[in-house]
Amino acid sequence: MKRVSFTKTVKDEIISSDLGSPDKKKAFLSAYIKINGSVIFRNKLSILQLHFKDAKVAKYLYSLLIEIYKSDARLSYVNKNKSRHYIVEIDSGVDEMIDDLGVSFLEGKISKEVVYDDDTIAGYLAGVFLSTGSVNSPETSNYHLEMSFNNENYARWLLHLFPKYSHTNIDPRLIKRREKYVVYIKKSDQIADFLLLIGAVTACMDFENVRIDRDFVNNANRLTNLDTANMSKTVKSGKRQQEEIKYLINKYGLENLGNQKVQLVIKYRLEMMSAPLEEIASLVSMDLNTHVSKSNINHIFRKLHERYLASK
Repeated sequence: MKRVSFTKTVKDEIISSDLGSPDKKKAFLSAYIKINGSVIFRNKLSILQLHFKDAKVAKYLYSLLIEIYKSDARLSYVNKNKSRHYIVEIDSGVDEMIDDLGVSFLEGKISKEVVYDDDTIAGYLAGVFLSTGSVNSPETSNYHLEMSFNNENYARWLLHLFPKYSHTNIDPRLIKRREKYVVYIKKSDQIADFLLLIGAVTACMDFENVRIDRDFVNNANRLTNLDTANMSKTVKSGKRQQEEIKYLINKYGLENLGNQKVQLVIKYRLEMMSAPLEEIASLVSMDLNTHVSKSNINHIFRKLHERYLASK
């Protein structure tokens, strides 16, 4: 079986996570379309085309375009050189969309109206990495993350985004390699920070764990950042669970959602959005006077989530 590259692992995590705010999603789209998009003219219409080699990425961008712009995007594929290539096309409202995303295919600038704070910077850089990024496996001693571009001016504008992000000290460099301009990061701690920034939390944890095991280095500041990322994921999960539970209660009534254990789990999640599963398991165990495991609590939330999805 072919081993999945670390770059693909990171990119798969990016497209499996919730970007959050509409503005962050627009920043993400702006970056991806700027780098991988093109506008062609057919029957006097402007048509936006995006080409992909990865079906998951194609479907993700397709869904995001429909969500944000309610567009009539079309997803198709062609077989080329014994492999399948995917194409997303939009032929309605293209000029307005490109303008709204601040995309210019002629200039190298990044729109300050689209990318203006930490949230949108993170979304934009996630879009850039998904478009053209790569990162070495942490199992190698050659730490290296890079993003390459055809336009030198654009690469320099991208460099200027990093100092504007308030929670890291990432300091990338720029080199010219053949006909490409490459923005790269070599320091392992800065690569880890970048993975956190673009939302690849699990990949960051894997990166750090392998690096620490190999180098026998335990960087307290990095672990603190990972703890913060873990807490952020817990809070996001708790918020989602609260919203889904409230929806189910309104639709079916609390008494119809499960037995006493399920109702206790619901009670504590509604009371404590950020409580980890271990804490809820402990509270339910005390109420029922029997051991309830973390995995049991997780199973209950998974079943509630499945019921929520089925009821939408």
